[in-house]
Amino acid sequence: MSSSKQSLPDLYEAGIVELQAGLDTGLFTSVDLVTAYLARIEEVNLHGAELRAVLEVSPAASEIAAKLDEERRTSGKRTMLHGIPVLLKDNIATLPSEGLSTTAGSHALFGSIVPDDAGVVKRLRNAGAVILGKANMSEFANFRGSNLSGWSGRGGQCKSAYHPKGSPSGSSSGSGVAASVGLATVTLGTETDGSIASPSSNNNIVGIKPTVGLTSRAGVLPIAAAQDTVGPMTRSVEDAAIVLSIIAGEDANDRRTLSQPRPVPDYSKSLDINALRGKRIGVPRSSMPSGNTDALPQSMCSAFNESLLIMETLGATIVDPANLPSADEIKNSDRLVLYVDFKIEVNEYLTALKEVPTGVRTLADLIQFNVDHPELELPEGYSDQSKLIQCQATNGRDEAYGKALARNLELGATRGIDAVLKEYNLDALVLPAKDTHTPAAIAGYPTVTVPLGFFPEDEPIKYDKPNVAYPTPGMPFGLTFFGTAFDDFALIGMAYAFEQKTKVRTSRRAIVEAIPKTQLKTK
Repeated sequence: MSSSKQSLPDLYEAGIVELQAGLDTGLFTSVDLVTAYLARIEEVNLHGAELRAVLEVSPAASEIAAKLDEERRTSGKRTMLHGIPVLLKDNIATLPSEGLSTTAGSHALFGSIVPDDAGVVKRLRNAGAVILGKANMSEFANFRGSNLSGWSGRGGQCKSAYHPKGSPSGSSSGSGVAASVGLATVTLGTETDGSIASPSSNNNIVGIKPTVGLTSRAGVLPIAAAQDTVGPMTRSVEDAAIVLSIIAGEDANDRRTLSQPRPVPDYSKSLDINALRGKRIGVPRSSMPSGNTDALPQSMCSAFNESLLIMETLGATIVDPANLPSADEIKNSDRLVLYVDFKIEVNEYLTALKEVPTGVRTLADLIQFNVDHPELELPEGYSDQSKLIQCQATNGRDEAYGKALARNLELGATRGIDAVLKEYNLDALVLPAKDTHTPAAIAGYPTVTVPLGFFPEDEPIKYDKPNVAYPTPGMPFGLTFFGTAFDDFALIGMAYAFEQKTKVRTSRRAIVEAIPKTQLKTK
């Protein structure tokens, strides 16, 4: 097919396979892609809808793309990510040679120099991906205090592309919003407890939170090694599967990855429209939020119940309810493990930095920096740093910590997900994505979140604070598949089958002012 007859992909929805086809035939180049994405960011990030999804872009992206274009011409592409621009959450380290910082959204770490690229960044570079920039995030991955999701001192308040006041959720807020309107084809997020699943749900995209230990956390600003993981956030299950196949694998700098099964699967081989046929899917209803203030909106519950019927038409057997024996205890579980680990691991991260212009080298320094620079880090409505203070007060990995860690694993895995899978002979669990992520989080188990629906036009707006709300009319919500350790491959297949049957994502677009107009141009 000649390039003159080939149509250019729409960057609002374009996926990796479609972009590679255009790159392979010479319809456009990676430089063209970078140029278009940078222009799209310019349109809506700080102008137009002011999404504030991207903190900064790489001044070297075009130059790197040009080298990758030349390599494609002379020796062919390395992988399916060759020449594809990627946005990284700002807690994923990149060497400063390309002009990007790694700050977790905080002025305290601006200009800091990391000792090495993060493990997942090395894999992306080796695959031929272009690091386009850093995405905004809830500062320190929502672990600074009770501030609004999507806010950071450096980036300000990230906003949904589906409603002017809509919450992007967090902490991978910018990654979710950027993917939702095509500011990049591929974004990466991180999750400790809901930080991939929740922003994927709120932004009408797909998020894979891998089994802890499948992707390297080396060079990722941490919360807790027991729960932290890095995963793809994209517009399709296919794209997420392609990216996971690249970033998964062993890394000597993250010992947890050394115990994963070998070899890393090609997750794109899980993409089967019949993947739900013959599967037994459980519905752990007692893990859904309940009560007068926390209960899920009825419109979301109705869409979820309908999704179960759809899965049945795809050949699945639905076991409803299939409750976790530990469900009530999980709702009241403490967060001591996170507080203890955060203090230890953030101190280790800060100590290892080659340079920190602000002088922040410990958690105590960070707390004091915020106090000393309130105009940057403690603005009105965003001044809470109670979680940092709680973490600073912890006493290390003592007996209480050991008991809390063991209890989390018991509640999430042994008497949680594994118990219910065994009791009902299930292949997976499924729930609405909102506030249902903690069992998998404390177990270290995988989840895959896909679009499920949108709130109706008469949905009452629920404000967190005057400028951010969820739900709102027209905002998206998602569906999450859960499984046991290293069930990622099977979950991706089931999520793909549901996605292909329903095609929820494409049934509604973002608001007009949030959609960039820039597209690829013919030569």
